[in-house]
Amino acid sequence: MEETSYSYTFRTLTTEDISAIRELFRSTVLTVNRQDYTQEEVTDWASCGDDTKHWEKLLSGLYFIAALDDKENIAGFASISDDGYLHSMFVHKDWQRKGVASALLTKMEEYATTHGVMEITSEVSITARPFFEKHGFVVKKEQMRRANRLYLKNYVMTKTIY
Repeated sequence: MEETSYSYTFRTLTTEDISAIRELFRSTVLTVNRQDYTQEEVTDWASCGDDTKHWEKLLSGLYFIAALDDKENIAGFASISDDGYLHSMFVHKDWQRKGVASALLTKMEEYATTHGVMEITSEVSITARPFFEKHGFVVKKEQMRRANRLYLKNYVMTKTIY
């Protein structure tokens, strides 16, 4: 399916956004990732977003931004550490293939570059792997990573940036 590009605005996320990003995360995992993982796996993975304190910790330690649609709704979000670990990137189920992830990745790469990072590393789902490969990431290893109770397959991927 071809990706259609839209124009997005961006803003930093705060603790006030936790309920919105928690719901986006949960909805995306339960619908989009269901194509590559079992119902039991996505249910377990989605439960990782239930803890508000965990979101607060992530928001305080990572650079978190949202891509907003023309009505200021969060179409997707991403986060990265100062050392180039791309912690998360989730796009709302209704905003798939509309350039949200590409726009967020560009912002993450810009952030990394301004922090002197030469390589971005991420742990990428089966579902997201083709997107990251298309954007220059290379699989370093396949692994089984614990979600909540279950271990799910994903990939450690890296990209050298300049």
